[in-house]
Amino acid sequence: MGSLVGKRALVTGAGHGIGKAVAEGLLRAGCDLAIHYRSGEEGPLELVALAESLGRRASHFQADLTDETAVTALVTQAVGFLGGLDVLVNNAGGLVERRRLEQVDLPFWQKVIDINMTTTMLITREAVPHLADAGGASIINLSSLAGRKGGHAGSLVYSMTKGAILTLTRALAAELAPRGIRVNAVAPGLILGTRFHNTHTTKESADETIRGIPLGRAGDVYDVARPIVFLASEYDGFITGETIDINGGVYCA
Repeated sequence: MGSLVGKRALVTGAGHGIGKAVAEGLLRAGCDLAIHYRSGEEGPLELVALAESLGRRASHFQADLTDETAVTALVTQAVGFLGGLDVLVNNAGGLVERRRLEQVDLPFWQKVIDINMTTTMLITREAVPHLADAGGASIINLSSLAGRKGGHAGSLVYSMTKGAILTLTRALAAELAPRGIRVNAVAPGLILGTRFHNTHTTKESADETIRGIPLGRAGDVYDVARPIVFLASEYDGFITGETIDINGGVYCA
């Protein structure tokens, strides 16, 4: 596993939950960090303070990643601060709300697509020229168990977008390999203690899901962060186009 000391990383949606845990893991592994967030400075400021305590460099950048102009500005600012880019973690995304098929209208359909797919495409497109200059770089995309199995009731559009992220990962792995950029994904299952599940999952639903998990527990944000830090550290490695399933044994590819 390669050393991440001095490597430069951008994590989207890093203000809370999985993204914040990933950012923390990268900082502790030695990265300098650009912290993207959509709203709420508390989490990003905590990460900046952690970076200072570790002797690392970190700064936070607010942006709406569905806005193409904002994405271009974010990458320019992040790369300007870091002096280059070695690692991109595409974590930003969300369910928005649970809607069954008969409740899905076109504005909702497009909103979920934009939040989960368009954001990933835009940030990756803008970051690739800088990653290609690194001489070995890593992109990690956040998918979901829902992208593998279809998700729980009401997550139709979200599940579709997360399945698309898996296909995007494989396509980008082939396209970007000649430029020294590896592209992989992680697909978490039930990860409690996140804004996603605090908002969209009832205790009864979580308990029912846990009963079907072979390891007998839900995951936490650090269960997801550790594999992402590993994939980031393999910036010059031989793993690309792969998905790590993080679900306690519910789904085994």
